[in-house]
Amino acid sequence: MSGFNAISTDAYHVAAGLRVRRRSGFTLVEILIVVIILGILAAIVIPQFTNASADAKKNSLSSSLHALRSQLELYMLQHGDATAAISGADWTPLTDQSTFNGQTVGPYLTLVPINPVNGFSNVAVISADATGGDAVTGTQIGFVYNPANGKLWGTNTKGDKVYNEVNPRDPNN
Repeated sequence: MSGFNAISTDAYHVAAGLRVRRRSGFTLVEILIVVIILGILAAIVIPQFTNASADAKKNSLSSSLHALRSQLELYMLQHGDATAAISGADWTPLTDQSTFNGQTVGPYLTLVPINPVNGFSNVAVISADATGGDAVTGTQIGFVYNPANGKLWGTNTKGDKVYNEVNPRDPNN
């Protein structure tokens, strides 16, 4: 047959009593399968993003603690080894300028620091050095500070324990 094309085959099928069905979209079953596959992929990927977010906050806390400790050391260096008198919500020794031996020094911080793990900025003052997992008293405590030696630690997500920097995967963090 010369000139055989799609129109002539459709006419042939109609003449033979066969139904011609043109496919122009997806069936409901095909759409449901795609939706189920996307749901399974989302269930696998979303928890990994949650872990990545928590890890990023922990890394940010380590970086913040490093920067804060450096500024506390600079304060002590410029104030004749005297430690900063920070406590509670009062960070003014580090956020304001001060005078020591007739020289204006500081500020050491532009803003009150916030613990990225829990969003708290209050400081709990202690008299002995802390270790990861030690209990912290007070509400909305973001940092723990020993004014005897100028050492500073962060707190965990609840703000009730000292953040374990040695083991960031500690379940108490």
